[in-house]
Amino acid sequence: MDIYCSSLTNYQRLKTRAVMVGNVGIGGNNPIRVQSMTTTDTMDTEGTISQSIRMIEAGCEIVRITAPSIKEAENLKNIKEGLRKKGYATPLIADIHFTPNAAKIAARIVDKVRINPGNYADRKKFETHEYTDQTYTNELDRIRERFTPLVKICKENGTAMRIGTNHGSLSDRILSRYGDSPLGMVESAMEFIRIAEDEGYRDIILSMKSSNTQVMVQAYRLLVKTMHSEGMNYPLHLGVTEAGEAEDGRIKSAVGIGTLLEDGLGDTIRVSLTEEPENEIPVAKILASRERFHKNFKNKSIDRVSLPYDPFFYKRRKASLVVNFGGSEVPRVIGNLSKKNKIKQTDLAPFGYLYLPKEDKWHISDQAIDYLYVGGRSINFEIPGTLRLIYDFMNTAAESEDLLLFTLDQIDKIPKGKAAFLSCDDSDDIFSKLSILPKCIVVLNTASPDAFSTSRQFFIKCIENKIFNPIVIKRNYENLSEDKTMIRAATDFGALQVDGFGDGLWLETQHGDSFNNEISFGILQASRTRISKTEYISCPSCGRTLFDLQETTEKIRSKTDHLKGVKIGIMGCIVNGPGEMADADYGYVGTGPGLISLYKGQNVVNKNIKAENAVEALIDLIKNNGDWHEPSNV
Repeated sequence: MDIYCSSLTNYQRLKTRAVMVGNVGIGGNNPIRVQSMTTTDTMDTEGTISQSIRMIEAGCEIVRITAPSIKEAENLKNIKEGLRKKGYATPLIADIHFTPNAAKIAARIVDKVRINPGNYADRKKFETHEYTDQTYTNELDRIRERFTPLVKICKENGTAMRIGTNHGSLSDRILSRYGDSPLGMVESAMEFIRIAEDEGYRDIILSMKSSNTQVMVQAYRLLVKTMHSEGMNYPLHLGVTEAGEAEDGRIKSAVGIGTLLEDGLGDTIRVSLTEEPENEIPVAKILASRERFHKNFKNKSIDRVSLPYDPFFYKRRKASLVVNFGGSEVPRVIGNLSKKNKIKQTDLAPFGYLYLPKEDKWHISDQAIDYLYVGGRSINFEIPGTLRLIYDFMNTAAESEDLLLFTLDQIDKIPKGKAAFLSCDDSDDIFSKLSILPKCIVVLNTASPDAFSTSRQFFIKCIENKIFNPIVIKRNYENLSEDKTMIRAATDFGALQVDGFGDGLWLETQHGDSFNNEISFGILQASRTRISKTEYISCPSCGRTLFDLQETTEKIRSKTDHLKGVKIGIMGCIVNGPGEMADADYGYVGTGPGLISLYKGQNVVNKNIKAENAVEALIDLIKNNGDWHEPSNV
C-alpha cells in the first residue's frame, strides 16, 4: 500500500511548497495557520469589519468572507480598507461558489480566492450522465475556458487561490465517472490544478472537506498520494465541514482534523462550528499546538514503507468475537468505579443507568456504558441486565459470569478458553502469547507521548502477526482543561477508529464520569463507528445564510435530540445544502429570505415554507416517514 505521509512511525510534517497569502506564509517551514470565516452579511461593511476584528484578536490569522455576487465582491474593497485603517493587516479570502464574475473582481482586491470546483464551473442537478472519453474531454475544455481567466488574474495580481472540494458539491460529471467517493473529490480538484499549472500558476492551497470524518480523512490522504505521483506538493487546508455546535462540533472537528495532523498533513486549519466564528479559534489553536508537542518526541520504531491495510478505505480490523467485543459488534464503552469506597446505585447515573426507586427499575439511556470496571470493589445490588462487570484478578467478589482483568505479569494465570481482559502497553511484545489466548480481550494502554503513532504500530503488528484478539483502547488524561482533554481524546481515539482500529474505548479523566461517558460516545459517533444519538450536519453560517443558524439549530435539536440514529442536515443556504447533507436522512435548507425547503435524503419534498412554520413541518416529515418516536419522560 502506498504511503500517504512522510512517516507512519515518527511525527514528521509533510513538506509542502510555501504559498504567501498576503503577509502570511502557508506551507513550507511556516507554522500551522488558523483561520475562520465571517457570518455577517458582506454588504454590512462595518458589521463585517467588527466581526473580523473579534476573530483576529482571538487569534485568527486569515479571515474568509463570502462573495456570492458581484456587489459583495466589490464591497470587499471597503472591508479591506476599513480593516487596514484600523491597523489590521490580516489577509482576506473571498469565498466563491457559483459566480465566476464575482471571483474575477475579488481576485483583484483580496489576498486569496477560494473556489469550489463542483460549483464554480460545473453542474450539479443530481443527474447521472453517460460520458464517452470525447464528451468528457469536451466538458473539461468548457471548464478550462471558464476557469483560465481567473487563473490569469490571480497570477497577474499575486493573489493566492484555494481549490476547495466539498464532498457535497461534487458535480454530476464527477459523480457519473467516479461516484460519490474520495477519488471523485480528489479528481475534481486535480482537474483544476492541471489547468492552473498549464498557465504557470502555482500559488495554490488545496482542501478536501466533508461532514463525514472517514470520507474527509480518506480524501486528503488520497490527494497527497495523487499529488506526489504527479510531482506536486501544494499546501493543505484542513476542515470538517458542517461539523455542528458545542461538544459535538468540537469532537467531530478534532476527529477529522486531528487524525490528519497526527499523520503530519495540514498547513492551515479551520474548525467549522455553528457558533460565533471567534469561538472556533481556541479549538483550532489547541489542535495546531500538537505540532510543537510532537517535535520533542521521537519513536524508536523503524519507519514503514508499506501498510497491511488500506488507509484510503474504511475497513474495520478483523477481530474474533469474544463475548460482545470484536466480530461485527460496535465498539464497546467501559466505565470505571474502582476508586469508589462503596458503589451505590446512584453512581451508575453518569454512565447512562438511572435507578428509579419507586418503580424499582432502571432507565437505560442510548449512551449507557457496556462494561463497568470495579477493580477490587464489590457491588451489593442488582445491576441492569445490559451491564457487565470487570473485576481484578483474585477479587473474590467476582462471580462466574463476570470478567476478570489480568496484568501482564499475571498472563500465565489466564484460564485457557475463557474470556478475560489483559492489560498491556503498546510497547509490549506479547504477540506470541496472544496467539495462544484467543479469548483474551486486550486493554491497550500507552506510556508514549505520541499515543496515536505507537498504538497504531501495535495494531499493525497484530495484523502482520495474524492476531485477532479484540482490543480496547485505554487512555488516561490528567492536568488538562476540559476543552484540551476533549480535543486530545477525540484525536487519539478518533484517529484509530477512523483507521478501523479499536473494539472498545476506556477513557479516564479528572473531569468526572459523566464527562468521560459523553466524550466516549461522542468520539464513536463522530468517527461513524457507533451511533448513539441524533446527528446534526449543521453549517457554521456565513454571509449567504438566510436564517439564524444558531437559534434554529438549537430549536431543532431541542425537539429531535432523542431520535437515535437519525441524521438531520441544517443548512443556511443552497450552496452546499442538498449535497453536503447527502447522507442525512432529513434536510432543512434556507432557500430565500424567510423561506425554508425540506428534504428527504437528496430530494426536496416541501419547497419554500415560511420559516416560522418550518421546524414543525420538519417534525411532521419525520413522523410521516416513520422515524419519529416520543421522547422519554425520564
